Amino acid sequence: MKLLRISAIALIALVLVVYTGAVGYMYFNQRALQYEAKGEIFPLADVALPEAVDVAIPVDGAVINGWYQAPQPGKPLIIYCKGNSKSFSEEHERYERFVSEGFGFLAFDYRGFPASPGSISEAGILADATAAYDWAAEKNFPIVIWGRSLGTGPATYVASIRDAKALLLETPFLSAVNVAAERYPILPVYWVMLDQFRSDEWIADVSEPVMVAHGTADTTIDVSNGERLYALAPNPDELWIVPGAGHSDLWDAGIWDKAKAFFTRAGAAN
Repeated sequence: MKLLRISAIALIALVLVVYTGAVGYMYFNQRALQYEAKGEIFPLADVALPEAVDVAIPVDGAVINGWYQAPQPGKPLIIYCKGNSKSFSEEHERYERFVSEGFGFLAFDYRGFPASPGSISEAGILADATAAYDWAAEKNFPIVIWGRSLGTGPATYVASIRDAKALLLETPFLSAVNVAAERYPILPVYWVMLDQFRSDEWIADVSEPVMVAHGTADTTIDVSNGERLYALAPNPDELWIVPGAGHSDLWDAGIWDKAKAFFTRAGAAN
């Protein structure tokens, strides 16, 4: 009996050591685990955007680098907040489609992503997105904000503190910490996660019309995140759920046509 008790205590101690080690590893390496900031930078000269220009936007003593093209009369400027992986320039097909139909755009890498030097943090990403909005607002065009995946966090944050015409959230999380908690239910992520991106709190201050797009087969951010975030929006416009679509499938599923209709309803495009 005594041996059994000692064995049980030893087993519990071992489990606690392993658990504590896992939590410690997650805490000290969390940003390396959370962000995928590597990828090819596509030069502007190599894509089909002959009228776009490179821009360097100052923020906090640093700069964020991106591309910009003004809209045609009667069209808005899309501020595009990229997702978690690679460079913004990798999605040049999207920007090419925007400008082919008269829309302007501003797209950029947050600090720490391929085109913008620096270190990655939630505070930095939010500051970068806000600086991008303020830079674009000086151009005096109607502005709509489009966030994708990780970018739905800064997009929601900026919409909560600035006055855009519309907010489009593509495959959003309820919050980044909610996704982490769903993925690692036995870990105390709410206590140790530094970059939580609380879109579920910021959305309460978003007065702009909101569209949420998500796919039922998204294994990166479960579709329930988008549904729950949309339910919190003070000014909901449309919840577009695509059966069978994964995390990166919505462009091919026709989100651009849905976006144009949404921007028109919001009064940002004629």
